[in-house]
Parts: sequence; C-alpha cells; structure tokens
Amino acid sequence: MELNDVKKILEALLFVAEQPLPVKALEELFEKEFSKEQIETLLQDIAREYEMRGSALIMREIAGGWQFSSRPEFGPWIRKLFKERLTYKLSNSALETLSIIAYKQPITRGEIEEIRGVEVSAVLDTLMERRLVKIAGRKETIGRPLLYGTTAEFLKSFGLKRLEDLPSVESLVPPAGIEDEAKTEEPANDSLDKDAAEGSKIEDIERN
Repeated sequence: MELNDVKKILEALLFVAEQPLPVKALEELFEKEFSKEQIETLLQDIAREYEMRGSALIMREIAGGWQFSSRPEFGPWIRKLFKERLTYKLSNSALETLSIIAYKQPITRGEIEEIRGVEVSAVLDTLMERRLVKIAGRKETIGRPLLYGTTAEFLKSFGLKRLEDLPSVESLVPPAGIEDEAKTEEPANDSLDKDAAEGSKIEDIERN
C-alpha cells in the first residue's frame, strides 16, 4: 500500500471518528505495516494541508490523539445550529472542584473538601456524569478512600493535548498589588456589580 493511500485512509478515519484517535490505535489498525513515525508524519502532513488551504476544518492533536474540529471563529454559527446540544454549564463550585482535581490528582474526596471547606459529593457526581472526572483507584491508607482524576473528555473540553499542558499554578496567581487594588476600589454602580456577580455563577464550557 502506498503512503499516499494511507494518508487518504487516515483522513477518512479521522473525519468519521467521534473521539480523538491515538497514533498507537492507528498503527495497530494497519497491522503495524507502517511505523509510528510514518503515521505521525502523515498526520502532520494532513494537518498542514488543511492549514495551508485555509479550510474551515483543522486537524489537531488533542487528548492523546488526533481529531478534526472546526476553527474557533465558526463556533457561534455551530452553536446557533445545535443550540444547547453543544454546550453545558458548570457552576463555580463545580469548576473550583474540577480545578483542584486537575492540579492535585489523584486526590480523595476528603482532601478536596479540606481544600474547599465544603462538602463536594454532589459536585463530584455531576463531574462524573459529565465524564470530566473518573475514579482513579484507591488511596493506600485507612479506609482506602477513592481517588479521583480527570479524563480524556476533560482534556478534550479544554483543548489540551496532555495534563502537562495545563498552565502553571504560579501563572494563575495575580501579580502583587492587583488584589489589594481590587479590594480598595469602590464599585461604580451597585446594580452592575450585582449583575456581574450573578453572571459569574455559571460558566460555559464548549465541547470541541
């Protein structure tokens, strides 16, 4: 089989795949007739061709595999077509819990509650229903509590290739003085502040 034929097959497979396809899975699909390096090169060639032609579709490496997706600028049109089918909402509580799990995993429910200072059972259930969090084993301690970690769906939802691509915690801390300035600044309009506070309670995470 010619490499050009393999490239066309890869393009077709990625076009119909609902989840990112790992290179290893593609290598096995071809019964290892082609090396991992050859397949990776072909995938990169496909991605480059779509980029060069300015296509509305892009092919990228995400969540441990390769997948087609639309360019970000077409997101509003896609949401307009599919409405709520493409988005779901998480509360601030769920986002805070998800952040703790992402940076501290594997982590137990008790450890999450110690950090947040509130009970998180219901929030964990929600995150697991959304397939953003999974049970990652048990901690070898008294009672052997469950450990929680993030999933491939989490990586996909946030556009990450791997967990190492998460921004460092240090980069998320505001520069010295910013927080103090925010505390001393008087609100310009109480009603606007109230609206902003209400709006911050819910955030959208768009599926890729």
